[in-house]
Formats: sequence, C-alpha cells, structure tokens
Amino acid sequence: MTDTIFALSSGAPPAAIAVVRVSGPQALELLEALVGPLPDERRLSLRTLRAPGSGELLDRALVVWFAGERSVTGEALVELHLHGGRAVLDAVEAVLADMPGVRRARPGEFTWRAFRNGRLDLVQVESLSDLLRAETEAQRRAALAEEGLSGKVEQWRRALLHLSALVEAALDQSDEDDVPSDRTAIDALGAELIADLGRVLARPGAERLFDGVRVVFAGPPNSGKSSLINALAGREVAITSAIAGTTRDVIEAPVKLGGVAFVLTDTAGLRGAGSDPIERIGIERAERRIAEADLVVWMDETAEPHVRGDRLIRIHPRSDEPGREQAAGLLPVSAVTGEGLGALVALLVERAAQLLPRESELALSRRQREHLARCHEGLLQFRQEPDELIAAEHLRVARQALDDLTGRAGTEDLLDALFATFCIGK
Repeated sequence: MTDTIFALSSGAPPAAIAVVRVSGPQALELLEALVGPLPDERRLSLRTLRAPGSGELLDRALVVWFAGERSVTGEALVELHLHGGRAVLDAVEAVLADMPGVRRARPGEFTWRAFRNGRLDLVQVESLSDLLRAETEAQRRAALAEEGLSGKVEQWRRALLHLSALVEAALDQSDEDDVPSDRTAIDALGAELIADLGRVLARPGAERLFDGVRVVFAGPPNSGKSSLINALAGREVAITSAIAGTTRDVIEAPVKLGGVAFVLTDTAGLRGAGSDPIERIGIERAERRIAEADLVVWMDETAEPHVRGDRLIRIHPRSDEPGREQAAGLLPVSAVTGEGLGALVALLVERAAQLLPRESELALSRRQREHLARCHEGLLQFRQEPDELIAAEHLRVARQALDDLTGRAGTEDLLDALFATFCIGK
C-alpha cells in the first residue's frame, strides 16, 4: 500500500501562512480526524484543528481537499493553510507524523507521484524544475515556454504513429487501391516531420540560459582582470594586487547582468617563457578556458588575440591611469572610476543575446536535445532507406526516442536523479 505523505509546501517559518500538503490514500481520513466532517471538495473552509485522541487545539486554519481524479498528484490531496509560526507548524507536523501509514515526504515526491499517476510527463517535470530554480526573467520565460514541448512531442508522436501505420499498410496491403503504391505520401509526411524537428534542434539550447554565458577575461599579468571582475560582480570575487601574476588559477563568479546569467572567469596573466612552473600551469588553464569560452574580454591593447569574430570583446583597461595611450577602436574601461562599465555590460548582454534562445522561444536541455536528435536521425535514415522493412524499424527507433524524452520509457536512475533536485514540498 502506498504511504500517505506530508510536507511544508510554502516558505520556511516564521511566515504569515504555512501551507502543509498531504497526499495519499489516507489523506481524507487524516483530515477528518483533524477537523471532523469534511467540508465541500475544492472549497477553502475555516476549521478548528485538534489532535486526534487528546483533542488538543492545534490551530484555526483554512483547509481544502481534492479527490484523486482532480488533484495534482493523481491521488487524494489535502492542504492545511496554517498560521505560519514555527510552534504551530511543529505541533501539526508532529501529529501527522504519529498517524499510522503517514510519513514526511522525500524531496520531489509530490511531483514524482504526479508523474507516476500520469498527471505530468517528464518534459513537464523538467519545466517545473527549471521554473523553480529560475533566477532571471529570461530563465522564467524559458521554463514556461518549455511546457509547450510536451504538446509538441505529442504531435510528433501521433504523426510518427500515422507514418508508421502508412508504412505497415504499404507492406501488408500494397495491392489495394486505397493504399499508396509508392512512397510519395509517406515521404511528404516524413519530410514535414524532419523539417519541424530540425527547426527546433537548430535553436540555441537552454544550458547557457540556466548555467550562465561563460565570459573569460584574458590578458597579460597586472592588466586589471581581477579588479574588473570584482567591479562587474559588485563584490570581492578575486584577490587584487599591484604585484603582477597574483592570479595563478581560474576563478569563476556567477553574476546577473542586464537580466542575463553570466559566469565571469578570471584567469592567470598570459606571458611567455620565464614564468615559474605554477604560473605556467595557470597559463595553460587560462588558454583552455579561452578556447572553451562563449565570450572573451581581451585586456591587452598591444597584442593581437587568437580569438576572432563575435566571441571577442576588446577593451582598453585601466583607462583612468594617467599616461596610458588608448588604442583606437577599443572600449575604454576603468574598474576604479567606473568609466565604460555600463557600456561593457551592454555589449556583453548584446553578444549573449546571440547565444541564447529568443524570448518565449522553446529551448531544449541537453537531455531533450539528445533524444530529439535521435528521433531526427531515425527519420533521416527512414527517408533514405529503400527497403520498407528496414524503414519501418527506423520509425520504431524514432518513436522510442520520443518515448524516452517524455518518460514513457524512462530509467529509474534518470528519474531518481531528476526528482531529487526538487524541494521537500514538491
């Protein structure tokens, strides 16, 4: 028998209200034990909560319940809207925990039950996870747009089923007049699916949106990289010193600039032979980070960088220092006076926009992209395969990829890892 679970689903006390959710086969029995006769379903009602047995007054609270067919978890669900003090919450949770067959929920268990009972598919679960961890407006919009992927996948799945049915019919009944004798209709539907999937796969992914656009600050020792990163981050991220070569290792600072998530990376100063062994290791790491960066802020007005194109932003650092000749075409920036900081932020946000999905545009996670790419590849092989039997197998592989995407055929390890990222009350 499935346990009945409970958890605080609102913010940590003290707060104005503490919402405790209860889900499972004993949820309604539990509510009745606390408040007496059940109120009408889906209607918030003011009730007195008392401990079963002793009759001790616990709280005066709003309560509501949902039958399994209408609840978010797919099973009987109760919500207790308590006063948000720690003592009230502790008293109610202690009573719940003492009831037979009732226990505290594990992280993500409410959402897991919604998935298990068919209320959510895996794509919708991932969208909810992204929405809960969204810290920028762009992340929030992308998480909401991700909800639309489930509907899109269902459209593709139905089209694939129809395509598979046409192929099977062509195999079994190719001598009948109402079944196409050639692959014209089949190829047309296959081409439409391939194009639709290709358009989605061509869009920027969600990794940079949530993990941050990686910006590496590079240049010679003592060019002001650490000071500039501290100024942009608004806090002391890296040690600064007038002594050249202070930074020996890679230092990363997650920041939000202009509503976009960035990871600013401070690196060892780049210079040639003569540096000590530890500094040489730092320089090698810096060069690797430069190669992997989304954007590179080059802080050497005399040397030419290896980076080219839109990945490169060239600035004239320490523009406040007297006697420093400013090279033409470089953005003058000073971490001391603040000169050029606003312009640099605007340029970073502008370049980042080219790497991120457009507003409200569907952005795929790495896992989602892998499964859709498998589906796309299966369709491409289907169109290129003259043998109908082998072509039908390619379609089966494409359908399997979509089932893996939505969790129809997910593995337990994947599901455990995903749901563990949720908070207790979700």
